[in-house]
Amino acid sequence: MKQNEQIIEKINHFLSEEFEVEKESITPEGNIKEVLELDSLDYIDLVVVIENNFSFKVKPEDFSGINTFEDFYNYVISRLNAKELA
Repeated sequence: MKQNEQIIEKINHFLSEEFEVEKESITPEGNIKEVLELDSLDYIDLVVVIENNFSFKVKPEDFSGINTFEDFYNYVISRLNAKELA
């Protein structure tokens, strides 16, 4: 579980830096689109940031089920776990 907490901390850090929001406003139940004020171009930035920080490719359709930060954390963690098993 400790590793997941480190991943979440890393995610929160780069999201607050990249999208200029307070870390305190990033909560697991928070709506990622509303808190980060994402538009379609911001999703591209988000994909690039994920790929640069975690070294895996993201497909646009991967975001269809992501509404909250918790969804986002779970997505990144599951992709990292799948990468480790590959």
